[in-house]
Amino acid sequence: MLAVETSIAAASVIVAAAGVTRPAWLLVAGLTGHGFKGLWQHRSQYVANTRWWPPFCLVIDWVAAAILVVLLAVGVDFHH
Repeated sequence: MLAVETSIAAASVIVAAAGVTRPAWLLVAGLTGHGFKGLWQHRSQYVANTRWWPPFCLVIDWVAAAILVVLLAVGVDFHH
């Protein structure tokens, strides 16, 4: 499981770094994907001691992604 978590963390860092210089939609995709990871962790009971953390993280990720979608839809340019 450590290899899976490390791979997911590495992918998150790569997508976030790419979203800084590439289209901000990558940030939306990364946050959405990270939220799905939290959903998987919650449903599989992967996290034992802090069961509240995966759903909390999912909500934060998806709210941030939704805010970015709205900002991108109204034409905010993050790369001046």
